[in-house]
Amino acid sequence: MTTVGILGGGQLARMMALAGAPLGLRFSVMDTSADACAGQFAPLVVGDYRDGVALAEFASGIDIATFDFENVPAESAQWLCERVPMFPNPRALGTTQDRLAEKTLFGELGIPVPGYVPVDTREDLDAAVAKLGAPCILKTRRLGYDGKGQFRIRAAGDAGAAWDALGAQAGAGGLILEAFVPFERELSVVAVRARDGEFRTWPLTENWHVDGVLSASLAPARVAPELEARAVDYARALAEALDYVGVFALELFCHDGRLLANELAPRVHNSGHWSIEGAETSQFGNHLRAVLGLPLGATRALGRACMLNWIGEMPSPGPVLAEPGGHWHDYGKTSRPGRKVGHATLRADSDEDLADALERVGAALGREAQVAPVLARLCDPLPPPAGKESP
Repeated sequence: MTTVGILGGGQLARMMALAGAPLGLRFSVMDTSADACAGQFAPLVVGDYRDGVALAEFASGIDIATFDFENVPAESAQWLCERVPMFPNPRALGTTQDRLAEKTLFGELGIPVPGYVPVDTREDLDAAVAKLGAPCILKTRRLGYDGKGQFRIRAAGDAGAAWDALGAQAGAGGLILEAFVPFERELSVVAVRARDGEFRTWPLTENWHVDGVLSASLAPARVAPELEARAVDYARALAEALDYVGVFALELFCHDGRLLANELAPRVHNSGHWSIEGAETSQFGNHLRAVLGLPLGATRALGRACMLNWIGEMPSPGPVLAEPGGHWHDYGKTSRPGRKVGHATLRADSDEDLADALERVGAALGREAQVAPVLARLCDPLPPPAGKESP
């Protein structure tokens, strides 16, 4: 029986272990926290990711390794890679850990990105703001996710406050200033590439964020086919350039009919959670198939799906479970402000049925504001086919 080792023991590792049970897989998880929620389903090695003793203990009990968290030290992944098969590879992990390296790769592949300037000093910041204009966003090059490590500069006079907030990081990984994009939509393409190079994507997903954290996802996104094809081309180019094996997500802004790459997440992704019930094969199942060298599963959507993230605390499951297409996921975490503690997915056969279910759940849980943007999108007219004008 194969034992899969996962660096990182959060909800992504937990859902990976659940998806691997039908394949007869065993799992071992390594995390810095003794209460990592994946430890409720798999043996847990607790230790710093750079702790050689803990890493050795972890490696001794696994046949293959992967990760659920992009901030795992690349050198730890490299250490494991020299002892057991490791997917995705450490190069892919290292590239995505540095926003500047990531954007450089996007540029080399012809994938458009918002304007950006590296920042190492306060003088660099002032020059970068003058070049890009305000508003703009100062970010740490490393360790930023879910809105962390960012400061929005609304006017040039905010540069001082931004430097006070993040300037200390300039010498510990660097900073980057990015132009603000007044996007119409946030989209993601979740993709999987197998060891033999087979490549598949799930339908494009539209996402809504609150305070930098994903609030809701709708799949398939209601976009023109040519826009989706472009997103898939970008994802394929990245997967091949990085010799990537496993699932990843490419986050995109849609602005004036153009797609601009925001970032690449080298792992199973929050915006792909809908695939557990809403697709022929989930992102978690296909990630395991890919890293194990098994045939990939079909990624077609089973109707329409909306994922709602639960942040801070879990609401009552009753209204979701009362829906014919309602599915509930509790991550087994202690409630804490800003923490992802669970999600729900509503699945239906039509936009109308999905909208009705969302209205009922939103009203019953007092989450009208959370479901409102999804409902608005479901009421939009469908985009015209390529080459045809709207009436």
